[in-house]
Amino acid sequence: MARRGAGEGWGRLLTASVEKAAGGARLARGRSHVRAGQVLAIRIAPGLVIGEVQGSQNEPFTATVTVRVLERDAIDEVVGRVRGAPGVLAAVAGGTMPLELGELLLPSTASEIDFGCTCPDQGWPCRHAAALVTVLADRLEDDPTLLLTLRGIDLDMLIGGVDEQAGSSGDVDDWFGDRAELPALPRPAFVPAPQDLNPVHLRAALRAITPDEGAARAAARDLDELYRALTGE
Repeated sequence: MARRGAGEGWGRLLTASVEKAAGGARLARGRSHVRAGQVLAIRIAPGLVIGEVQGSQNEPFTATVTVRVLERDAIDEVVGRVRGAPGVLAAVAGGTMPLELGELLLPSTASEIDFGCTCPDQGWPCRHAAALVTVLADRLEDDPTLLLTLRGIDLDMLIGGVDEQAGSSGDVDDWFGDRAELPALPRPAFVPAPQDLNPVHLRAALRAITPDEGAARAAARDLDELYRALTGE
């Protein structure tokens, strides 16, 4: 489980970066939805944040934030930065990241990010997609390594890339790793099962066993509360 505050400052950086790419302070439109608990589910995957957000209609809207995964040369640049700074790899493996990596990981232009939603709002982003960005920013404050996932980098890739660069540079004389100091094992962030599932499929399953949409929403809330109670979240 990620440590509280492990990514302090990353949420602020993400918000500023997305607002720059979107051409204005449009994320404020989604904050009221987050405060009201209208973000019913969210899933973060390579290149995609998808979630269900309750709007003005009976059924929630499905909103998406698409972020371009990094190309090989950009990943190599991240690997080089991590390898060149003592202790950074161990820190990342432990669930923290220096803010200096933000310039390499955060989307900063409109070509790197896009928004979508099933709502009729033509805003870019609409308030529902903006709410997803707000929740993502909050998640990064707890676990900044989620940004690696979003940009298409996993920890094994990062460690392997660092080892590969070290080997190719000819500065490794301990081929069998007798003197190697391994980083601490990562502590994966816990995500309650209702939030980790595809929200569209989960809602479809709940609608199939409940009499109406209100009961389906209540069942989703009950599932979330149950998992939180079982895990002490």
